Amino acid sequence: MKRCRLSYDEWKCIISKDIRGKRIHTDFFEGYLGLIEIKKVDKVQIWHFNGEDIVVCDKGLKWLSILPQDSFYCITAMMDAQNNILLWYIDMIAEQGTDPDGIPYFTDLYLDLVVYPDGTIIVDDMDELKDALSQKDIAQEQFDLAISTCNELKNGMLRDIAHFIEYTQILMSEMQ
Repeated sequence: MKRCRLSYDEWKCIISKDIRGKRIHTDFFEGYLGLIEIKKVDKVQIWHFNGEDIVVCDKGLKWLSILPQDSFYCITAMMDAQNNILLWYIDMIAEQGTDPDGIPYFTDLYLDLVVYPDGTIIVDDMDELKDALSQKDIAQEQFDLAISTCNELKNGMLRDIAHFIEYTQILMSEMQ
């Protein structure tokens, strides 16, 4: 399993970025919010999903990280310069914590959801999750956790895309 920091250091194409984050404790949300504003890239990153190309990493884009406390997922809302949501990328995770330098991290469970503002949901990397189980990189319990978390998200907060957009915008306003 891969350990991912919410500084997104593994994105080597990002030459310069501003990053900030904070813990939030409200009736609406409890957990960590992080915001990355991409300043310079050496190569624009384009993802091909749902029959279209979407620029997900380029100068001027913003990534809002939403890591609810005691949950087994991490949401990254990828936005343009005007805070319009391009897509959400949701990682199913085994655990979360904070490194000594204050940057939160999570242990990735391979399975992801790609969610579009029109409500389209794509399950991504199911093959990687199945391979990890068959190669004994993860236990059956971790496989089941990824599947159940994915299903809970699809049948819960992602069922009402208008509400999910509003949720994201409210959390984004906490970072302004």
